Amino acid sequence: MTVTNYGARVMSLRTPDKNGAIENIVVGHKTVEEYMNPPGERFLGACVGPVANRIGGASFEVDGIRYHTPVNDNGHNTLHGGFIGVDNMLWDVVSVCDTAIVLHLLHPDGQEGYPGNLDMTMTYSLSSAGEFRVDYLATTDKATPVNFSNHPFFCLRGEGNGSVEDYLMQISASHYIPIDAESIPTGEIATVEGTPFDFREPHLIGERIGLEDQQLINARGYDHNWCIDKTTDGIELVCRVSDPVSGRFVEVLSDQPGLQFYSGNFFDGKENGSNGKPLGFRSSLALETQKWPDAMNHPDFTPVILRPGEQYTHTCIYRFGVTE
Repeated sequence: MTVTNYGARVMSLRTPDKNGAIENIVVGHKTVEEYMNPPGERFLGACVGPVANRIGGASFEVDGIRYHTPVNDNGHNTLHGGFIGVDNMLWDVVSVCDTAIVLHLLHPDGQEGYPGNLDMTMTYSLSSAGEFRVDYLATTDKATPVNFSNHPFFCLRGEGNGSVEDYLMQISASHYIPIDAESIPTGEIATVEGTPFDFREPHLIGERIGLEDQQLINARGYDHNWCIDKTTDGIELVCRVSDPVSGRFVEVLSDQPGLQFYSGNFFDGKENGSNGKPLGFRSSLALETQKWPDAMNHPDFTPVILRPGEQYTHTCIYRFGVTE
């Protein structure tokens, strides 16, 4: 794996296919300049926050005080922290070795409207079991929303190859969060039963993605939060995606209550990846472990307010392997 401390981005992640051929399976840019001034997709491989996903109306209330965040999405909302999210900040490298890197960031009080000095340490580590592990730890000196996530785009046939519609997916969730036409949660917690969002048993991603379903129309495909059927408070398997052509699979393990699955609906082939190949429509996907989106504005959603004296912790594991 190759990592930069600009946005704590994963620039490449190389794994073998069923024949032992090793390829980069995450999307990246070719140069640092493209990461800093992206020609298209901004969040390739980045850590996103301090509040991942969207904030409806670009505002929220904490303890009776209304805070306003940048309008960087659809003219009304905040996406992945704002214009200067943690993906656009330079992280300190605390330590690095062959299998791990520890990164630190202070998101200062008032930056882009968020209260509190948010002090965050994040560790990326690789294991001989084929696991890429992300561990987050954060504290604050003022009550503030915290909901970090990671945003690698996976191409299981190698960067720029194939379509995610051919992948087989399973998600351990009996409910999901419906969205409006601007991808803001409606407040409903809906059953997946009888819908294209039911991945409790494995389905091809492309099997139902083109149905005349209003939720799929709103997002131009899948870009929703699944409410994980948690059985413990700890780390457990929440998702599995496999590619029958390369044999590669990725399993997602997490201690978080949500998983945002994005099927790469806004790639259009006009932008090239790090290997020069066009990044086509639905040629990669993101699997973002997190709390539920826009939770500050929906009392029934998972709580996201971190207070002084508390610790925010979050572990996500991407486990890779091959099937014959």
